[in-house]
Amino acid sequence: MTAAVALLAYATALLFVGPRLLKRVDWIDRAPRLGLAMWQAAISSVLLSLILGGLVLAVPAIRDAGGLTHVLDACVNAMRDHYSGVSQPVGAITGLLSSAGLVLWTSGHVVATLARAWWSRRGHLGALALVARPLSGKDIVVVEHAVPVAYCIPGRHSRIVLTTGALERLDDAQLSAVLEHEKAHLRGRHDLARNVAVALARAFPRVRLFRDARLEIARLIELIADDSAARHHDRTIVAAALVSVATGPVPASALGAGGTALLTRVRRLLRPARPLSRVARGINAMGIALLLALPIGLALNPAVVAIFERHCPVG
Repeated sequence: MTAAVALLAYATALLFVGPRLLKRVDWIDRAPRLGLAMWQAAISSVLLSLILGGLVLAVPAIRDAGGLTHVLDACVNAMRDHYSGVSQPVGAITGLLSSAGLVLWTSGHVVATLARAWWSRRGHLGALALVARPLSGKDIVVVEHAVPVAYCIPGRHSRIVLTTGALERLDDAQLSAVLEHEKAHLRGRHDLARNVAVALARAFPRVRLFRDARLEIARLIELIADDSAARHHDRTIVAAALVSVATGPVPASALGAGGTALLTRVRRLLRPARPLSRVARGINAMGIALLLALPIGLALNPAVVAIFERHCPVG
């Protein structure tokens, strides 16, 4: 019971404190990849804690080892004692149902969101096959439209789409920067990170951590693509290119160069902050690992204590 309470308390604390802390730290924009991993680790840690909390309640219902040795029987009994605290089988049924329900609810929203995105991309690719012309191979296509727009359609049949308005507005260097931005989205499969965040926000619409994660993840993947473009081109060229293609609409299933938080991104490109040191990156990477490891540690702690007790001589 103690482990279940600890997991629930940890998840609750992270739900309330996590968004405030993550939005206040000043290093995330300086290391957007690390920031993206931190947000993903936070939401994963909450879900893992709640799922493990339900499973922990079911441990006392485990039966004796039966035909196995007395040593294993003693270990099973010891672990049941350390996990006990809720009447059985009510605790086990409640825990298993809550964990299974959370897994099904969450995975159902993720699968539905990914399926909708796939269907939307499929329809859009079909439309492009009728109206678009290739620019450079089959992966980059051009659509006749006066509004300057640039976006990519991720997936197995990925495409980068430009309008004729974008080609007229961008010079060669700016066009190259926009293409590198979109290629970074495709290489990183940023659509998966965005769609999973969207799915979780839909599954838990009143939970601030998931709502904020949806917005922050969408912003951070744009920063990652901006940095990729800036590694190959002058930052002022990248900023000018983003502004040029920022006004046009982008399909919901696509990732556009204009993206979100454009003003902040342009300022970041024109006035770059000092990158994080290796020490700071290492410390934050350990924080990410801790977020993922702590729920598992809390869930396994009673079992570890039981193993090292005298009446469970496996240890």
